[in-house]
Amino acid sequence: MSRIGKKPVELPSGVSAAVSGQTIEVKGPKGTQSFTATDDVTISVEDNVVKVDPRGKSKRARQQWGMSRTMIANLVSGVQAPFKKELEIVGVGYRAQLQGKVLKLNLGLSHDVDFEIPDGITITCPKQTEIVIEGHDLQQVGQVAANIREWRRPEPYKGKGIRYKGEYIFQKEGKKK
Repeated sequence: MSRIGKKPVELPSGVSAAVSGQTIEVKGPKGTQSFTATDDVTISVEDNVVKVDPRGKSKRARQQWGMSRTMIANLVSGVQAPFKKELEIVGVGYRAQLQGKVLKLNLGLSHDVDFEIPDGITITCPKQTEIVIEGHDLQQVGQVAANIREWRRPEPYKGKGIRYKGEYIFQKEGKKK
């Protein structure tokens, strides 16, 4: 039995859900999002509660059960308030700045990195060394943060690079004579 899948997703006031086939559409004050589940689960909405049940006892049905419930819970929280990821830039001369729908990154490369901001994502730079990524789709917010971080991952000797806020970078000891 899935511990996650057993829990129903409660819909707070101002949020509504509608099921048509295997697709659930969640509407809230911040927008509308939808998710299409596989045929291994059944989705039902009753009295402001969304329940997900597996069809059968196969391993795949049990896997999809918990995953589908989590995706629906993310939809519900995403239409209420945006998800947020914060990145820190560490390094001499490393900085970020916004120019319209483009994030310009100076990361010690021979050229500046121009990152196009996708639709549905809001990026702000409170400081030159901080990037805040917000959006209503948790997967998209995490993917954008990972794509930005990929340009200069934190290195283990000096810790320079782009890291998630609060992330611990294990420092290696350098060469000794």
